[in-house]
Amino acid sequence: MSRRVPPQSDISGSSRRGVLKSAAALAVAATVTAPRVAVAAPAAFTHPGMLHNAGDINRAKVRVAAGTDPWLSGWNRLTANSHSASTWTPNPQATIIRGGTGENYGILYNDIAAAYQNALRWKVAGTAANGDTAVRILNAWSSTLTTLTGNADRFLAAGIYGWEFCQAAELMRGYAGFDLAAFQDMMVNVFYPLNNSFLTNHNDACITNYWANWDLCNMASVMAIGILTDDAAKYDQAVTYFKSGAGNGSLAHAVPYLYTDSDGYGLGQWQESGRDQGHTVMGMGQTGAICEMAWNQGDDLYSYDDRRFMKAAQYVAKYNLGQDVPYTTYTWGTGQSCAQSSQTVISDSSRGQLRPVWAMLHFHYNRRIGLDDKYISAMYYDLVSPEGGGGDYGSTSGGYDQLGFGTLMYAK
Repeated sequence: MSRRVPPQSDISGSSRRGVLKSAAALAVAATVTAPRVAVAAPAAFTHPGMLHNAGDINRAKVRVAAGTDPWLSGWNRLTANSHSASTWTPNPQATIIRGGTGENYGILYNDIAAAYQNALRWKVAGTAANGDTAVRILNAWSSTLTTLTGNADRFLAAGIYGWEFCQAAELMRGYAGFDLAAFQDMMVNVFYPLNNSFLTNHNDACITNYWANWDLCNMASVMAIGILTDDAAKYDQAVTYFKSGAGNGSLAHAVPYLYTDSDGYGLGQWQESGRDQGHTVMGMGQTGAICEMAWNQGDDLYSYDDRRFMKAAQYVAKYNLGQDVPYTTYTWGTGQSCAQSSQTVISDSSRGQLRPVWAMLHFHYNRRIGLDDKYISAMYYDLVSPEGGGGDYGSTSGGYDQLGFGTLMYAK
């Protein structure tokens, strides 16, 4: 598949993409030799064009049909997950609550996992029963859900489940019986207002009060909604915030300190490293989702700011492999008054926790553009391959903060 490559300079102020490279060989060469630079939204959005493009889907389809590993092992993890069964029955709610009294958001993230996994089974194997189930879940929610609420955690629900829900809808675009317009309306009217509110005023708190993941999941949702609805303004909002937003999720704030280790690998301290490793690894998944969606629209956020995100992923992987990394005291303002708080050492809480975020990063940095990603590679091959997804990493919300199945969909 030919790839559209923007000019090799930062023209983020430009309104649209540069030239179209029609020859596949030229596109591959350009990708490897000169990192693409993120620009504004494309003149026309690519579909499917979120976590998976047409090439990803075709490769998985061909390799699984041929019984070739590692794709077959990734497929087997998918079909073994109960969420991927075509017998899944959706349980739509008019109101979803995360945080405070009456929490019921587990219903939503389980149904999202089921919609996505059934959509994957339809795309890879062509089983109509799975396609029908994915659409049944999507239509049930778009005709029922009207409110996301709760305490401040409602913004996490709007962010995480916003971008994840869009992935299933994007895969089912054009499927008979799928009411895409109703689903788009739900995303724009129920999810986006909370995403936008958080990125704009951060729940009326100090701008540094919330951890990086809060910004990241809401950025990811805005980007996904922009792609799903062909809304360039929303897509640009997410890209702009990633590059220069005031909160902790923008790249320079999410990766505040850079280092080079004794082996010469660039490392970047993650904003939540002093908090715990579960949320730190979660950040790799949220940021990876943003970068992959942008990539599939022709923009390279993976390489933005001298591959700052790759340095963070190497840092997080190295520490969670049990190795030492440098750490600089991290200080930030909290609450509404911006009272100062500090973390003086990296946290070993949840160190080594497994989440399905590493395949996407490894197959981009190492296989797609040919870089040495020593620690990311080790994290993927030694600990998580083949990757599962929602339902394979615990029953609480942390096990559903990423969709997974990267071995099936990203192996090259």
